[in-house]
Amino acid sequence: MEKIRILGIDTSLRSSGVAVIEVQGQQLRALAYGRIHNKPAMAHSACLAEIHRQVDSLITEFEPDEAAIEGAFFAKNAKTAMILGQARGSVLACCSLRTLPVFEYSPRSVKQAVVGVGAARKEQVAKMVMRLLGLKEQPQEDAADALAIAVTHAHQRGLPETLRSKAV
Repeated sequence: MEKIRILGIDTSLRSSGVAVIEVQGQQLRALAYGRIHNKPAMAHSACLAEIHRQVDSLITEFEPDEAAIEGAFFAKNAKTAMILGQARGSVLACCSLRTLPVFEYSPRSVKQAVVGVGAARKEQVAKMVMRLLGLKEQPQEDAADALAIAVTHAHQRGLPETLRSKAV
C-alpha cells in the first residue's frame, strides 16, 4: 500500500499553521506540525518571504506529494482579506515553484470532515485531530488547523474523482 505525504497549511500573515502527515491506507500519522510565527514589528513583505522560506523548507525536508490549504473566506474587513490573500499567494507560489499540487478546502468543510459539524469550535477540531493522529498533547491552535486541513485532504483523496476537490 502506497504512502502519501500531505502538507497542510492554515495561512495567516502573523501565525500560519503548518503540518505534514503521512497516509497509508486508513492510517494517518503526523510527521511534523507547528506554526510560522511572524512578529508584529516585521514588515508585510518580510512576513511573506518568511512564510515562503519556511514552507519551502518543509517541502525540502518532508517531500510531500500534495498540499492542502484553507480556502479563502469572506471577511468583513477588506484589509484583512487582502493580507490573508497575500499570505495565501506566498504559499501558492512556493508550492507551484516546487510543482506541488495544492488543493483547497473551506473552513466549514474542514470542520465537517474532522469533527462532523461544520460549525465546530476550534477546540473541538484540535481534540479530534489529537484523537485521529494519536497525538499525546493538544497542538497549538494554528498547527491543529493545519493538521485538520491535511486530514481533510487525506479523506477527500479516497472519494471518486468527480467528488474530490480540484487543485488550485
